[in-house]
Amino acid sequence: MTIASPVSLGPTRQVAEFAADLDYRHLPADVQAALQACLLDYLRVASVGERMGWSDWARTYAQHTAGPGHAPVLFASAPADPVSAAFMNTVYAGSLDADDVHVGAMLHPGCIVFSAALAIGQAHHLPGGRVLAAVAAGYEAMIRIALAIQPSHFKRGFQSTSTCGVFGAAVAASALLSKGADRATRIAESIGIGASFCGGLTQFYHSGSTVKRIHAAQAASSGVRAAMLVDSGFSGPVDILEGQDGFARAYADANDFTHISNGLGRDFRLLEVAIKPHACSARVQSAIEAASTVCREHGISTDRIRRVQLGIPKVIQGRLTSNQPGDLQAAQMSAPFSVALAMYQPAGPAAALNVDDFEAGLANPSVMSLTARVECVVDPEVERTSTIESVSARVTVMLDDGKDYSAFVLAPKGSASRPFSMADHEARARAELGKRYPADALDTLMALLDGLAEMNDVSRLAPHLA
Repeated sequence: MTIASPVSLGPTRQVAEFAADLDYRHLPADVQAALQACLLDYLRVASVGERMGWSDWARTYAQHTAGPGHAPVLFASAPADPVSAAFMNTVYAGSLDADDVHVGAMLHPGCIVFSAALAIGQAHHLPGGRVLAAVAAGYEAMIRIALAIQPSHFKRGFQSTSTCGVFGAAVAASALLSKGADRATRIAESIGIGASFCGGLTQFYHSGSTVKRIHAAQAASSGVRAAMLVDSGFSGPVDILEGQDGFARAYADANDFTHISNGLGRDFRLLEVAIKPHACSARVQSAIEAASTVCREHGISTDRIRRVQLGIPKVIQGRLTSNQPGDLQAAQMSAPFSVALAMYQPAGPAAALNVDDFEAGLANPSVMSLTARVECVVDPEVERTSTIESVSARVTVMLDDGKDYSAFVLAPKGSASRPFSMADHEARARAELGKRYPADALDTLMALLDGLAEMNDVSRLAPHLA
């Protein structure tokens, strides 16, 4: 299905018209399957994130700010207003650096878009097919808008999960709230208001802090707020993306709006989304796999490693190459640390490094010593083979006997070219959610999730996720 977008329509209206016309029943089968996979991963990651210490901080914050409402908060009994529910659920799902990612757009869509759509969908008792269509529209909006302004947006110091995430949430929420002949206009106005709420800077790469843990959450809540403001009567500029003082001009040095228009409604960019095996930056997933592979295949123990050379693309140089991460967030954003951790515990291809592994590694002198011996160099082949879907990596290990061993990974497991199977997604979700629910309750929940598209009221999920 291709959404007709007259040449006279600007990018903002093109996105809005696409979202207004999208029908789950008309989505290609592979897009429907991808939505199901992303939903399972969203809940899996949220279940882990809900147990983190910063989620306690978010709950303390919500005690002072959340209002009454009918939007369920995951793994809790009391609902909240949709803005607060979207915030909390995105803290859970989007704070671990384990959530799905679009590498080229440099953002994490699922944690934001699912949280926004479920907050509105459950509060208003909407059908599952309509909610999933809104999710698909949110993914496309968020990814395409970011692609239109990268890489200068990132180079300016913005994190597009936080900035462009507002658009994903606003489109999803407004697509669910709006109806009637002016539905597309309402969605465009929600994008227009949402743009004034965009924010999120990447100084944390250099200075540390825990602010990145709430970047996605502020985007989700801001997008839902924008849609609800339009639903209440406010309006936003319907040319906000392309306007002379609009988002693209303010947030980037250059733009290419063909990333928004080309194939809109036909070629779904959400099919390029990767689902991570490891709880760290998407751009170091291949490096972890290469490091683990070279040690496992050659029986290398870390006490024999004299030096490690990590071949990287230029885009991560200086941002993800610290040899001295000072806190957990910095460790998850450090390619040298991630490589050292993977070498210290080289597991099989299906094993994952979770946030607890990164925390333990920070306290391990052996891991930190090995981190200091990892040298990042721009590798021409890695540069050439890295794409908008995945980043490749080369790891070369120099041993104390003078021997060198190397491994090259073109694309990591979980990327679009090497996806997890649906059975993998179900097993990963069951393994995590099984820590919360007894077997019979988990079976019921999984069956409901499998039939979400046919569900007449998505609020039926709430008691099974409480």
